Amino acid sequence: MHIIVLAWEPTSLRGGQETVLFDVCRGLAQRGYTISLLYTKEGDLLQRYQEFCKHTIKVHRFIISLPGHIFNFLADIRNISGKISTFENSIVLCNQVTDTPFGYALALSQNIPLVCYLHYPPIRPSWIAESKGIKRLKYFLLEPIHKFQWTTALKKVKRFIAVSIQMKLDWINSGYKEGLEEIIDVVYNGIDLELYKPANDLSRIRKEWNIPTNISVISYVGRIDKQKGLETLIKAFALLLKTGVHTKLLIAGQPVAQGEEYKKYLEQLATDLGIENHVDFLGHITNTTSLYQVSDVTVLPSLWSEPFGRVIVESMACGTPVVASRIGGIPESLTGEFQNGLFEPGNERDLLESLHRIVSWRAKDPSMGERCREHIISKFSLDKMVDGVEKVLEHHLSNSSHNPLLKRLSTESYKIN
Repeated sequence: MHIIVLAWEPTSLRGGQETVLFDVCRGLAQRGYTISLLYTKEGDLLQRYQEFCKHTIKVHRFIISLPGHIFNFLADIRNISGKISTFENSIVLCNQVTDTPFGYALALSQNIPLVCYLHYPPIRPSWIAESKGIKRLKYFLLEPIHKFQWTTALKKVKRFIAVSIQMKLDWINSGYKEGLEEIIDVVYNGIDLELYKPANDLSRIRKEWNIPTNISVISYVGRIDKQKGLETLIKAFALLLKTGVHTKLLIAGQPVAQGEEYKKYLEQLATDLGIENHVDFLGHITNTTSLYQVSDVTVLPSLWSEPFGRVIVESMACGTPVVASRIGGIPESLTGEFQNGLFEPGNERDLLESLHRIVSWRAKDPSMGERCREHIISKFSLDKMVDGVEKVLEHHLSNSSHNPLLKRLSTESYKIN
């Protein structure tokens, strides 16, 4: 099978969405599939894609914003059609809804199916503008043109892959397309359990981070964005300090485009609460595993309908429990005993209570770290994610004896948990 993948920017710096696609593509390539990557902007994952992709081709853009873009758009379609050979069981896979106009045009030109990942709730122009660094005024002037293209392309998608049940429900209720319920499959994100694992020597890790033995560490990993509810975390942390708990808050991540003012607001909030000496803004860090390992609790205080919450599974795979908002797809990760880590979004006192229950687990319940990792191994491994995507693609495969999936389906069964 030949999978033509569209990724706006193949980078690990924009969040879990691009990392998920990379892991899926690499996993499918290892199982015998042919992968071709189309992208509009170079990122740090491009070189790694080139190690297993048959083609990596840069195009101008995946959407037409101005009349002058039409020429480049059509020229890219012709160029790709000349370079990439498609056959009966080829498909186009878009990693986000905003790329579907180009995906649809390419799929139509080659008479092959279009599949689309649903990593985010139904399109919200203001969020897209911020996430891609586009000036809001310019974006809103172009929104009607873009929305027409998305609406048209979405109606032609043959199958969707949602990263959570809640994400599927959000799109079903969006009204973008009739019959969505029947063509959306849920495949939970999976992570590399060799990359995210508990520390072999916790005392050494704490020394590297210069954390005293009597200090608990609470951490946040993600973009600095109002949607993430960081002021709730800072306020709850201030209340926790007042109870006498010796702790430190580490916030890792960069502001989204034009988000420096929000970061300054958070820094001032910490100062106003008198906790600035207990809060460190780390900026972007490349080794998140080390931060998870040194932490006693990771917090995801989101205010928006978080599609999945990859931070949750990364942290728990490292043996560190998570406290997170009861919103979006988050409760689908924190199941069983780990539901105790859920709190009401925006409620700092509810968050405080959750932190109180969990922050001292190393002394009170030292086996919790092992149970966290076992939870992730059983539900959110890379193999389970690739199995799930492979099962979705089965809908578009021919009965060719050369198809690697059909060969295995005769002896194996795939289940999305």
